[in-house]
Amino acid sequence: MEGIRGVEYLPEPTDRSIVSAVDPTVLDFQNEWRSEVMGWAPVQVEPIVRSHRSRGTITGMIAFAVFVSVSLLAWQNQWLVVALPLPDSEWAYEGTNIRSLQDDGLSGEDVRVCMVDTGIDVTHEAFTEVNVVFKDLIGTSVTPIDYGVVAHGTLMSGILLSGQHQQGAAPNVTFGMVAALEDNGNGENAGLDSDVADAVKWCQFEFNADIISLSLGGTPAVGQSREGASASAVRQATDAGVYVVAAAGNDGQNDDGDVASPGSVRLAISVGATQQSGDIWANSSVGGAMTVEGDLRLSPHQKPEIVAPGERIISTGGQNLWYSSSGTSDSTVFVAGALALILEANPHLKPQPDGDASCLIDVKQALMQSALSKDSSGHDDYYGYGSLDAKGWMEQSRLISDC
Repeated sequence: MEGIRGVEYLPEPTDRSIVSAVDPTVLDFQNEWRSEVMGWAPVQVEPIVRSHRSRGTITGMIAFAVFVSVSLLAWQNQWLVVALPLPDSEWAYEGTNIRSLQDDGLSGEDVRVCMVDTGIDVTHEAFTEVNVVFKDLIGTSVTPIDYGVVAHGTLMSGILLSGQHQQGAAPNVTFGMVAALEDNGNGENAGLDSDVADAVKWCQFEFNADIISLSLGGTPAVGQSREGASASAVRQATDAGVYVVAAAGNDGQNDDGDVASPGSVRLAISVGATQQSGDIWANSSVGGAMTVEGDLRLSPHQKPEIVAPGERIISTGGQNLWYSSSGTSDSTVFVAGALALILEANPHLKPQPDGDASCLIDVKQALMQSALSKDSSGHDDYYGYGSLDAKGWMEQSRLISDC
């Protein structure tokens, strides 16, 4: 076995006696501008065959990179027969008390969650009961498709929606997916700021989302304002009371001193990542006390607001496989899923037509008060207000009677 040291094994879902070798070291850290790629990016990935839309260089646009560190299935050892149980990430659902809320009968029913990502592969067996409202901003597909590296959107969707092997956080939500990111040919998931903005607007105005989940982010091109098109769209959505949960970023040692945009928008919920131990994940981005405009961030809007599990999370992948991934992408979906359960139990906290952000602010206050803090010092630029406690967040949210 000398040739397979340092790998993990994921049994094939169709035949658990066959295991695929997963090498967590085949990921190359990209230390370029965050507007080009953030954090960890998988390499040696076969691109998905598709028709590309013609795109030129557009001034004022920034590239968006999905936050993902995917331990991709580098090869399949068909000759290796080991009887291993299919791994899962139950620790993440249990540790955040999402399973506790599900034990109370909550599943996200009648809550509308819209995700902006690379799309979704609905042929995975875990999505048998899932109905997807799909919008394609990459190509012209009228049926769900995943344009990403290692099907990133499918990975994120599984954390929320999976109905087999490992139940998702809120599997019965009404789900919308906008494909606005794609494999750029260099092993990175990326897209245009304008496409992400259009996707957020579609989620708000066409899909009528209660929650928008953004496992993505970036920074503007040199010399441009941080308030780009996507940040403006998120600001518009949150001002109307739509909850936006966004990844803090995977800057790690190359951190620029703030969370990524559009999670940096004041009313958005920016999410960092933790390990199974509860310690901060090494590449989770640090927040800043000041906005780019020089204004002091005040509670409950200091960045990041919360941290959630984001290391070696097992979820759905392309070709009916299961993958392990790490990053604030994963953490974001846990928070969005917990929020969906809270809105199911407290429908008066959902965004209202012609509404404002009053309920959203109260729910963010409840998130801050319920977070499991490492100490009593208040906000931390890495941990935010603390770790996600879905049950505590529910209890605090139930105290909101009028907003």
